[in-house]
Amino acid sequence: CVHFPLSLFFFFFLLKPETAAVLKRTVEALMERGAVVRNLENLGERSLPYKISKHKERHRRGGYFLIDLEGPPSIVSTMMDHLGRDIDVIRRAFIKHPPSKTEECSGIIPVNYEDKLIAKKK
Repeated sequence: CVHFPLSLFFFFFLLKPETAAVLKRTVEALMERGAVVRNLENLGERSLPYKISKHKERHRRGGYFLIDLEGPPSIVSTMMDHLGRDIDVIRRAFIKHPPSKTEECSGIIPVNYEDKLIAKKK
């Protein structure tokens, strides 16, 4: 199974006691689907860019979170569906990171000790 670096960006209607529960549900659902969560970042509470109606409510503010993870591409559609049904989540999005450049190690450069000894003698 090939894993890709992804980020899950979502925001939800912020009710302080439910914050931990929403995050726990989301991380557990990701891990159940084979993702490895690398980082969770709280981007804070803000006004939404526009009023959003979701789950029969109108929202003006929300808590923004970013979860960095690695997982198979197949989890994106199932997680989008899962988070779409979560009554606390207003919007969600996955962002695929470009593959990071891996530098190849050329190894240890062999040193010609004879040349070093001859250079010292001169």
